[in-house]
Amino acid sequence: MERKITKILNEWRVSKNRIPLILQGARQVGKTWSVLDFGNRSFRNILYFNFESNRELQNIFERDLHPQRLVSELSVLAGESVFENESLIFFDEIQACGLALTSLKYFAEETPQYAVVAAGSLLWVALNRREHSFPVGKVRVVNMYPLDFEEFLWAMGKKDAAEMIRESFESNRECSLHQTFLEYYRNYMAIGGMPRVVEEYLTSGNLLLSTILQKGLNDAYIADMAKYAEPGETVRIMAVYNSLPAQLAKENHKFQYKLIKSGARVAAYGSAIDWLKASGIVIACQKLSEGHLPVASFADPASFKLYHSDTGLLCSMTGLSPRLVISESYIGSNFRGALAENYVAISLIAAGYQSYYWESDGKAEIDFVIQKDDLVIPIEVKAADNVHSKSLQQYISRYSPAFSYRISSKNFGFENNIKSIPLYAVFCV
Repeated sequence: MERKITKILNEWRVSKNRIPLILQGARQVGKTWSVLDFGNRSFRNILYFNFESNRELQNIFERDLHPQRLVSELSVLAGESVFENESLIFFDEIQACGLALTSLKYFAEETPQYAVVAAGSLLWVALNRREHSFPVGKVRVVNMYPLDFEEFLWAMGKKDAAEMIRESFESNRECSLHQTFLEYYRNYMAIGGMPRVVEEYLTSGNLLLSTILQKGLNDAYIADMAKYAEPGETVRIMAVYNSLPAQLAKENHKFQYKLIKSGARVAAYGSAIDWLKASGIVIACQKLSEGHLPVASFADPASFKLYHSDTGLLCSMTGLSPRLVISESYIGSNFRGALAENYVAISLIAAGYQSYYWESDGKAEIDFVIQKDDLVIPIEVKAADNVHSKSLQQYISRYSPAFSYRISSKNFGFENNIKSIPLYAVFCV
């Protein structure tokens, strides 16, 4: 599958001031495959090391962290020669070895001629449990997410469709294949962007097999909670995770501790939420008190919404069948809107935005607010084509943004300083 991360990896490879690169993301988003595919295309050879599957590997880092010695012994272990600037050294699941993570500092300082990439699924979680230091300033960290909708189109062999959507986005002209692209969007909502699930769906077309894979991935996430957290904390992490569907099913999507269990408080569950955010399994969206620059300075960390990092896995948690989600007639009360909002949250973070939401005395709410260059842009999300919104009008009246985005099932357009964006085109933002 073609992934956008490949462009970043290629730019890193030819950078004049190249330092080791860490690819961080939730399990099964495609980190290992992407790096190996990139390495096979761009380097003479790859030396691949997995710290979870090869415990002997960690012994190499116990003696000292001098890069030249490390490279020499790693070469013997891999049975591969190391060629300066022509070999890719790939440390997978690096969170399992704190010393290997620290060694990246010395690779950056002493041997920049070696191309070193590391990948970690629970990197920030593991760091909180280890005494080894993170090589701040000596590595480049890139986050990776499940396939966004554009990558999903690429996987379907419909790159021309993605280009057509971008052209309509730039010109604000209606797209002639609007209904077809909405159908693709509904498929993506049910399947999600986890590579294995997408591959199964595209290969077999069997929605049941895709559902089984989604359940397996959710089970793997829960297993990680048990592996990387203390027993008491594991229970709380699982409770927060399992509350996600209930959090999103209500009309107000602000996170409520009482939906975890009666009497739940931030003191008991705050660290569990931090764990899920650090693992990349959930996405947090903080409340803004004002719609001014810089938006981060008006964020309220005590008020937030949590979204799942993948709509397919979220659907799997709810028990909704893919056929129902894909169905154009599915209304599903508030949950159809919740899925659309979750999808937009995923799309925005994959595009590099830190998203927020705005609320005014509990009477008006804007689903998302982003900072794009020197502009603060409000984003209203509607699952259907009923786009009337008093909240957006209140926000516009108060802050007079240069323009606003309205995301819905309506076609492209631009009217009253509001840019209409179909749900399938959020990747263009």
